[in-house]
Amino acid sequence: MFLYLLGLLVLFYLFRWVREQPRVSDKANKYVYITGCDSGFGNLLARHLDKLGFRVIAGCYTEKGEEELRKGCSGNLITSHLDVSSKESVAKMAALIREKVGEQGLWAVVNNAGVSVPSGPVDWLNIDDYKVMLEVNLTGVIAVTLSVLPLIKMAQGRVVNVASVFGRISPVGGPYCVSKYGVEAFNDSLRLNMAAFGVKVLCIEPGFFKTNVTDTGIQIKNLHALWDRLPQDLKDEYGSDYIPNAVKTIKEKVEKLSDADLMKVVSCMEHAVSAVWPRKRYSPGWDAKFFWLPLSYMPSCVADYLLLKEAIPIAKKVH
Repeated sequence: MFLYLLGLLVLFYLFRWVREQPRVSDKANKYVYITGCDSGFGNLLARHLDKLGFRVIAGCYTEKGEEELRKGCSGNLITSHLDVSSKESVAKMAALIREKVGEQGLWAVVNNAGVSVPSGPVDWLNIDDYKVMLEVNLTGVIAVTLSVLPLIKMAQGRVVNVASVFGRISPVGGPYCVSKYGVEAFNDSLRLNMAAFGVKVLCIEPGFFKTNVTDTGIQIKNLHALWDRLPQDLKDEYGSDYIPNAVKTIKEKVEKLSDADLMKVVSCMEHAVSAVWPRKRYSPGWDAKFFWLPLSYMPSCVADYLLLKEAIPIAKKVH
């Protein structure tokens, strides 16, 4: 029986591998719109797809990001300023895309733009902290998608949403996990709604990779900024050792967990954009595949035990 099941498993993965090999044709006439191209995954994906022959439209937050991206790409690549939290900026980019793609429509949009701060224990934050991140990580994804969805339907193209393993499980407090859970929900509902129109909706759920999202300097600076504004009674509850312990954890664990090979994620993004039969979900990173995603399927009592075992000690605990 074991060998029979093993054989079925091997056949399944062999079939999936063969099925996933073919790529779409006529790349030179397929436009791909990518957000968050200043650095990280978005920047690498824009360069990669440009080399493959796609017509890339890259949204960058800064002029420096636009300039450096253009230097390293072909003349086919188009860059423009994009702030996904601004209705005006999103609308302006959508108008530019409509002008460029014409009647053939937009082949794909990759919602990559995102931020990871402010993040911290829930009782350290206020509603404005949540709003700031949700405007980029969730509302921005929805706004960008809706702004070009008619063009994607026209091309029977793809929507690629970058979520996170933290859209499946919430080991940290604050708005980051909330925003990524929201992206997962938007992705799932959109996938079902668009199936009748021939539009494929795919989700990328990376583990820890070395980008601005996991930059230890940014995370530590954020932690100190939040701590400095806390009232004294809340600082007393957490204790004077909390910040040193938190900084130590960020330096040791986040640095250790973060994979430097960003192409593992970019390859998944490229497959979602270019494969004839893309997967509905991609989980790049060994930590995603063998820890975070399995943990998300475990009973809450098991997940809580494992996460609390590694939690930063708090001075004042109520039992």
